[in-house]
This record gives sequence, structure tokens and C-alpha cells, in this order.
Amino acid sequence: MSTNLQTPIDYLKGVGPNRADLLRSELGIHTFQDLINLFPNRYLDRTKYYKISNLQRNSAEVQIVGKVIGFKEVAQKRGKRLVGTFEDDTGRIELVWFRGQKWIRDSIKINTPYVIFGKVNWFNGTFSLPHPDLELLSEHEQNLRSSMQAIYPSTEKLSNKGVTNRVLTKIMQSLFLETKGRFKETLSENLISELKLVSKSEALFNIHFPKNQELLTRSEFRLKFEELFYIQLQLILKNLIHKSKIKGFPFESVGNYFNTFYKDHLPFDLTNAQKRVLKEIRQDLGSNAQMNRLLQGDVGSGKTIVAFMSMIMALDNGFQACLMAPTEILSVQHYQGLSELCNKLNISISRLSGSSTASERRKIHESLENGDLQILIGTHALLEDKVKFKNLGLAIIDEQHRFGVAQRSKLWKKNTSPPHILVMTATPIPRTLAMSVYGDLDISIIDELPPGRQIIKTVHRFDKNRLKVLRFIRDEIDKGRQIYIVYPLIQESEKLDYKDLMDGYESIVRDFPLPKYQISIVHGKMKPADKEYEMQRFVKGQTQIMVATTVIEVGVNVPNASVMVIESAERFGLSQLHQLRGRVGRGAEQSFCILMTGHKLSQNSKTRLETMTRTSDGFEIAEVDLRLRGPGDIMGTQQSGVLNLKIADIIKDKDILQSSRFYAKRILNSDPSLGSVENKTILQTYRQLSKYKNIWNYIS
Repeated sequence: MSTNLQTPIDYLKGVGPNRADLLRSELGIHTFQDLINLFPNRYLDRTKYYKISNLQRNSAEVQIVGKVIGFKEVAQKRGKRLVGTFEDDTGRIELVWFRGQKWIRDSIKINTPYVIFGKVNWFNGTFSLPHPDLELLSEHEQNLRSSMQAIYPSTEKLSNKGVTNRVLTKIMQSLFLETKGRFKETLSENLISELKLVSKSEALFNIHFPKNQELLTRSEFRLKFEELFYIQLQLILKNLIHKSKIKGFPFESVGNYFNTFYKDHLPFDLTNAQKRVLKEIRQDLGSNAQMNRLLQGDVGSGKTIVAFMSMIMALDNGFQACLMAPTEILSVQHYQGLSELCNKLNISISRLSGSSTASERRKIHESLENGDLQILIGTHALLEDKVKFKNLGLAIIDEQHRFGVAQRSKLWKKNTSPPHILVMTATPIPRTLAMSVYGDLDISIIDELPPGRQIIKTVHRFDKNRLKVLRFIRDEIDKGRQIYIVYPLIQESEKLDYKDLMDGYESIVRDFPLPKYQISIVHGKMKPADKEYEMQRFVKGQTQIMVATTVIEVGVNVPNASVMVIESAERFGLSQLHQLRGRVGRGAEQSFCILMTGHKLSQNSKTRLETMTRTSDGFEIAEVDLRLRGPGDIMGTQQSGVLNLKIADIIKDKDILQSSRFYAKRILNSDPSLGSVENKTILQTYRQLSKYKNIWNYIS
């Protein structure tokens, strides 16, 4: 193939320096390769030609053959518009331009056959076409024609500067003529024949100039598969290289700490899922490679005990362990929970956070460096340069999507050799996203709740049922239970007449008067000390009702709280609703989650509420959430796992994603270095892609 696809776009016939600048700034097109990967958004049927006398008053796009017989300028409120009269043998229609008039007048030939294309407007008894596409009939007949015309992504600036869809199509035609439509194959013959794929050249031609529907469908499949295949190949290879190159400390023995804990101090029997996950972790820790594992489990599935048992494996082998949590509240909770377990085993444990005093810090730093301190729990404070371990063997990161990649790598550098890494999350990640964004981590899932945990009953109630809900709350308090009532806002927003926190608090105080009822209130604008004081009152059972904004979303553990009321539930996202619901149901009693809403609900809100009342499976909820919100929002900005894909869509194309991961794994299992003759094309393409485009361009 003579044409190099890395040639700058400036050198393509019909582009020139000005257009090249526009294509770069507006569509990110720098090279021929970028242009060929500008895939159409949709297609229009251009096989049909209309007569002016047959036009209908609808907003369809039509194509007419005729001539421009004259122009006039019409004054309007701001500036003027250019109107052309266009006729065929059955009648006349107006063509209207609001901008670019001089260029249009100079470039259109009067009384010459043109094909015009655009959306019909009906106004004051006449048809008009604003800003139509025009093409000389003689050129129209010669062009690379296809029955379906590609419509490309565009921006306002492009259309204002005259780079219309027709211009983009012409530039694309130039590229195909320049390359003779021949493109290097990027997949192996085996894959192509096994999956019955069309060739790369055929796929690219038919995505831009489809000959028919069937070829278009097959071309889309081929290009989507290829895009996802190379992402998966890169992720899986990264994992394999990681395992072969980055040596971990092999934890050879399961020793005294682990065995004593398992025999004498385990607070409850492990579920089968917990046992399976521990086994996976043990295998990682025993191998020579550094562990890099993601542990997913719904709220309350028992991740913490698995984390603790992994830590004591490190201790048994003479290493230290640390656990990093995203918030002070969570780090306190982990510390309290784990201290109890450590005391029974005479293990030294400390907590470091932003609020630790200078003398506490000094003590921690010293005992870490001389190895007396075995387990350290903390927030971002663990990343400070002053924090040095004698021999850190295992680092556990909780709710890691709140930490960026750079922060994680800081933990690695605390040692001469990188510690084993276990990342935990209670936000179930849909399989499709896990495969794409965390495809380089090994994934363990705890997918069953401990025995005795009852499913939380979830109901949706409208505001008009409020009295019944209040009666239900009183009954629960009479049984000795505690209640959460959560609001979306602190202060009333002008636009939204949602019952905000303060109004809500006042009406609850009226409905549950002192001295019989005590109420706590917690929101984001309170001082940390006041927040902590109110939280503690609720934890100790001194207050029966906690009125709060979503600050309680992560990690408050009150086994006696059995009812979660979520006000204006339609304003919360699915994963937030699921996290809030997980705050109750932590004791042996039946728990309830009541979703309160107004009557006017959007379709998405209805779907969210219906999903919440139907299932408590976090993974199913995450799949629905992904469908409703798209991948970008779900991952949060630090990971911003927006896969910036050219043609595939990880939600709509999840079957193709799974298939691409399957084939990538199969190929790498039998040929890890891609050295065989049959994988030569794949290796070349992979090297080419790595040279011009790293996976992290996809996963920004």
C-alpha cells in the first residue's frame, strides 16, 4: 500500500491549510488514519428523487433535480438573507441562506442542472429549503455513489465555515481514491474465517459508502470487533507482562496468625464466596508475581474480613500491611472493626489521618520504620513522603475509584519492591465496564450475603401516602428500631420545589415531638466535630431518627437501624439509591427501604424506582445504571473510564465486547508473545497501535 496513513491531513486533495486546521481543532483529525476513522452517525437514503409538485408538508429530507434561475436579498431584523429560486419541470421552490451569502452567490452557476438535498420547510404558502446541499448533476453522476449516504459528526463552527456533510463526503472520497481503497489487513486469517468477517478494506469502504444494508451491518460488526479486540489484547497483555516482570514477595507460609484467627476468633462462618475469593488471593500471594486484584462485593457482603485475613497472611510472612480509605469516617470505622480483631491476636495496629497530632505522627513514623507497627489504617495521609515502612507486603485500597492512578503508584514506591495490591469496592461494576476499564486487574467477586442477612423490603410510595408511612415509622420505633430519613438538598433550590432538609426536619420534629422522640441531623455544611457528635448519638441509640443528606452514603454501620426513608427519591441516581439502602439491614431484624416521590416522574426515574423495588442484586442494578447513564458518569472523574471509542459502544455492543475478550484471551493463552506465523498480522497491528495510540488514549 503506497499511501502512508500517518500522512498529515493537510496533504489530502481538497483539504488545504484552513480546512486542515478546522478538522484538527473541531474533530481531532490530524492524519489520513484519523479521517478514515471518522465514522458516520447515521445514513440517509439517496436513491429517491422528488418532483417539486409532489412535496409534502412534513420535515422529511428530499432530493430534487433542477436549476437555480435567480437570487434576491431579503432584509430581516438582523442583517439579510439570500433567497434563490429553484425550479424543475413541475414547479418552483425557494432556497434560503442566512450566512455565507457572498461565497454561495459566487460559486453557484445560474441555469445549470444541480441536485439539491435538504429538509423541506412550509411557510406562508410556499416550500423552502434552508442551507441545502448542492451538487452539480454532472458531478453527482460521477461520484462514488451509494444508495445510503453517510452523515458525519459535525460542529457549528464547521458548518459556519462551509465544511458541510457534502464537503466531508468529498474529502472522504479523495482519501479512498488516494489509497485506491486498499487498506492493510489487521486481523489474522484464522479469526477472519472463524468469525466470517468481511476484510478490512471492504469494511471501511462499506462503512463510508454502503452498497446495501447487509454489507453495512457486517462492516460495522467487523470494525467494532477489531476495536474492542485490540483494547482487550492490550489489557490482557499488560496483566501477563505485569505478572512476568513485576516480582512480588512470595508469601510461602500460612502461619500462626492466620490459623489461630481461623480456628479461634472468626466471628462467623465464611460464605462460599468469601472462601473462593480468599483462595484466589492466596494463590496470588503465593506465586512469584505481584498481586493486582480487584475485589468487588455488594454492601455488607463481608469484604472487610477477607481484607483482614489477607493482611494477616502478610504478617505471617514477616511483612507489614496497610489499608487506605477515601474518607476519615471510613478509616475510623475500619480501624475500630480491625482493632478488635487485632487485640485478640496481639497484633499492633494504628490509624493515621489528616487530623492526627504531631506526636501521634512521630510515634507512627518511628514504629513503622523499625517494623514494630504491623498494620496501618489511614486516608490519603498514608501517601505522604514521610510515611516509610520497614517492609510493606500488602496494600489494600478501599473504594479505589476515589483515588487516581498516580496516587496508587505512590504506594508502590514505599518499598524497594512493590507490595501486593488489593483494591476493594462496594460499588458493583457492570461486567462490561470491568472488562474494559479494569481489564488489567484480576477480578474477584463476593456474590452472596452472609447467612441470616434478610433481603431489605423496598417499596415506592407517593407523597399522598405520607401519613401511612409516618404511622409505620412510629411502629418501628416502638419496637426499639432506628430510622434514617435522607434528603437530596440542604437549601431550597429556586427551581426545584423539593422538600428540602430543613423543611423536612421541622415537619419531622412536629410529627415526632420531644421528649418521647430524639432526632439527629447531619449535613455537609456542619463542622466535622458537630457531625461526628450527631453521628455518635445515633450510633449509641440516644436518638431514634437520623435526618441527613447523602453524607451517610458510605460506611456508617448501625445494626439497629431498620428503616431507610429516601425523600424525593427520583432525584437520586441508581447506584446512590442502592448504596443508601445498604445502610440498613445490618442486623438480624427485617429492614425496609421506602422511596418517597412526587407524582410527576420521568421515564428514567420510573425505571430506577422499578429496578430498586424489583431487585437487590448490585450487579444487575449497575447494568441498568450503565444503560441509563452511559459509561462516563459511572466511573467518576478520577478514573474517568469514558472509553473514547471510535465506533463500538460498550453498552450496546457488550456481546461483541465479550466475544473480543474471549478471542484475545484464547490467542494469548496459546501464543503469549504473538510470535507464531498465524498471529504475525495481529502482532504488527498491535505494535503499530501501541506506537501511535496507547490503551490509555481509550481509557482517558
